Amino acid sequence: MRIAGLDEAGRGALFGPVVAAAVILNPKRRIVGLDDSKKLTPDRRAELAPRIREHALAWAVAEIDAQRIDAWNIYQASRQAMTAALEQLSIVPDYLLLDAMQLDVLIEQKSLIHGDARSVSIAAASILAKTHRDTRMEEWHAVYPQYGLAQHKGYATAEHLAALRQHGPSPLHRNSFAPVRESRCWAANAQQTPLPL
Repeated sequence: MRIAGLDEAGRGALFGPVVAAAVILNPKRRIVGLDDSKKLTPDRRAELAPRIREHALAWAVAEIDAQRIDAWNIYQASRQAMTAALEQLSIVPDYLLLDAMQLDVLIEQKSLIHGDARSVSIAAASILAKTHRDTRMEEWHAVYPQYGLAQHKGYATAEHLAALRQHGPSPLHRNSFAPVRESRCWAANAQQTPLPL
């Protein structure tokens, strides 16, 4: 059977898209070292991603932007990203393995808790999704350097929250997420506070 693993990256971030990947591994081309992308160093992910793209029977990556995340909610946006990645595969899979998710598609599927640690197909998808999203964050860092996106990749670190309070959110921040909403109030109050004489 042609089994596609699917996973996403950026679900908990405050900035930018959620990214999903779908991968059909070649059972005759084993890739050593596949694991949950969160357990791997950035350098190790960077080594594995091109190997996955080279050796897989098929792979695809899809993004859902912050505006659509705000319109739908992050859970539905993650499902939409996975469905979009699945639809872009050059080979139609017979079976899907997903990390704690179900898709509304007519393909038999299994949802695995901690699937990226239990399935090499899901692990491969998690690596492609994570490396793609990290690259996008580095690109956006050049546009919005005040937020430090290259360092924290859009997640709610102390540095990112401080930058949000100081500058307010950018057009690519997820306004439906509480820290982003609250930063609008902080920024508005800061602008209204008179400077001491």
